[in-house]
Amino acid sequence: MDNKGQASAEFILLFGGIFVVVLLAIYMYNNHMGDLGGEIASKEVSEFNSQLDSLGRYFK
Repeated sequence: MDNKGQASAEFILLFGGIFVVVLLAIYMYNNHMGDLGGEIASKEVSEFNSQLDSLGRYFK
């Protein structure tokens, strides 16, 4: 007969479930971004950045 207590418990379970899903998404995103770190620091990207820097002299 305590409907307010039941509603509160359901909200706690709902928010707990959402929290778990968000934590899993953050964990998966973190692993994905860690894998991209090697690609970003690759030789091709650094060469491209140096070429952009050399072109920047002409626009100053």
